[in-house]
Amino acid sequence: MSVLLFTTLVFATSLFAGLLGALTGLGGGVIIVPALVLLFKVDLRYAIGASLVSVIATSSGAAAAYVKEGLSNIRIGMFLEVATTLGALLGAYLTAKVSSHSIAILFGAVLLYSAYASFRGRTHDTLITKENPLATSLQLSGTYPTPAGPEPYHAQHVPFGFGIMFGAGTLSGLLGIGSGAVKVLAMDQAMGLPFKVSTTTSNFMIGVTAAASAGIYLARGYIDAGIAMPVMLGVLIGSMMGSKLLVKARVATLKVVFGLVIVALGIEMIFSGLTGRI
Repeated sequence: MSVLLFTTLVFATSLFAGLLGALTGLGGGVIIVPALVLLFKVDLRYAIGASLVSVIATSSGAAAAYVKEGLSNIRIGMFLEVATTLGALLGAYLTAKVSSHSIAILFGAVLLYSAYASFRGRTHDTLITKENPLATSLQLSGTYPTPAGPEPYHAQHVPFGFGIMFGAGTLSGLLGIGSGAVKVLAMDQAMGLPFKVSTTTSNFMIGVTAAASAGIYLARGYIDAGIAMPVMLGVLIGSMMGSKLLVKARVATLKVVFGLVIVALGIEMIFSGLTGRI
């Protein structure tokens, strides 16, 4: 395969990944890593390095649009970023200690669990209007736009959500997926936030989480500009397209797309890890 063809195909794949990542809060990396490894035969750790760069691009491309639309909750995002950044540093440190086979299997397991939790979760937003004392003291509440006007919501189970976010950050550093899948599930189900607020706040957060671990990957030489550049550009353009579609998208449709894509990728990653293909 020529360099031009390789770059073009990687860019096209990244464009799709960025579009889906912006719509679901996955961050694009959940598709980029399996695609680079399984389709383009890129070494897993270099794929993770490129994915982390793309995650930063996704967050930059989509977050500004979501904040302008009034969907992202910046205060909740900044509070939870403390946990995810600490976890990301731990995950990036562990990547040199864990085999690529184990990382692939763990990657797949995380995706399958995320799909399961998504399908069994709420298909429509059921807003929790009762205030939580800890969330109130931290001012973790807000409103988001709906066809009927602004709707208020309040975060629930703050310590539980904070703990899940630390685990999400660790997965981000170890797997290079931005951990958007886990973050969305933590905010949507554990903390009781509306699904669109969860996905948009996840996009706001994943850039900071990825940047924390990307520095360690760069220092270890796992970020190749020839791979990272088309990935970053494709994901950035795709995420900007996705951010425009999200405002009009149906919550139930988003969750179906979210679940089906990561089930397929999760099964393939586990199979490849177990058979030694990765």
